[in-house]
Amino acid sequence: MHTLKLTQIGDAIGLILPREVLERLKLEKGDSVFLTETPDGYAITPNSPALNEQIQAGREFMREHRDTFHQLAK
Repeated sequence: MHTLKLTQIGDAIGLILPREVLERLKLEKGDSVFLTETPDGYAITPNSPALNEQIQAGREFMREHRDTFHQLAK
């Protein structure tokens, strides 16, 4: 767990993420992050929730048709 402090950044208020958090999320200066409300609070992620839903739908589709993809890969 990391405790973050709010800091003044120009006319805005921001958070500074520790280097290890940036590395784990594979984020660099200029990248965008998404703040999503969850039942437990908020989550900061490098992917948009819409993209995550599309990725999950693709994974489910591939799981359902795994035998077909296996045959096509031959």
